[in-house]
Amino acid sequence: MQYLLMVYTDDALLEALPEGEYDRRMRHCLESADELQAQGTLLGFQQLEPAKTAKSVRRRGGKVSVVDGPFAETKEMLAGFNLIEADSLEEALRLAEQLPWAETGCIEVREVRDVDVVRRRVGATARPAAA
Repeated sequence: MQYLLMVYTDDALLEALPEGEYDRRMRHCLESADELQAQGTLLGFQQLEPAKTAKSVRRRGGKVSVVDGPFAETKEMLAGFNLIEADSLEEALRLAEQLPWAETGCIEVREVRDVDVVRRRVGATARPAAA
């Protein structure tokens, strides 16, 4: 099963880290990511630019609005994600709790829905992959 580990961080907690601690944690994350990728557990990961650079798009009643910033007002903002392969939710949670960012935000764990199952259920046909 695939799980998405969404990494949320609180800028105030990150800024309160001692000098060099952020870099130490990031180095640990990148080295751990390399190991997990080699094992086939980590399928992909990305960091996001700060939430203050985001734009939110909404369409309501045929009108489109674009506003600065994330959708929700919250202390913890989505900072990145890890796509993993795990045998169970428990294993995915174990991997999530090892991320140091759980101390400066939270790691949301969600099972990835099998889009092919949804495609069959709703009767949508797959388009051939672009060459």
